[in-house]
Amino acid sequence: MSCLFCRIINGEIPSKKAFENENIYAFYDIAPQAPVHILVIPKMHIESVDGITSENSRIVAEIFENVPKIAKEAGIENGYRVISNCGDDACQSVHHLHFHILGGAQLSDKMA
Repeated sequence: MSCLFCRIINGEIPSKKAFENENIYAFYDIAPQAPVHILVIPKMHIESVDGITSENSRIVAEIFENVPKIAKEAGIENGYRVISNCGDDACQSVHHLHFHILGGAQLSDKMA
């Protein structure tokens, strides 16, 4: 399998785990954009936000149900940002649905 995140899930590529359950894997980004930068991904391969369907949306809901716990366990106390890039123009570098949790400091008010 050539998907980077699928290879991380399968343990072929090492990562620093932040959270894991049956359907979700969260790990620290190797090029953090904030003091705390965690990627949260479904274990099921979904290419991007465009690939969310009625059949797999329960996993996305489960991700968002766990984001507050992941952020809190990572020591984020005063808020965080959740971002998902969708497609090449949005600079989605890995085509496996993922959500960035950014926090640990005051973030810029600019989104781009």
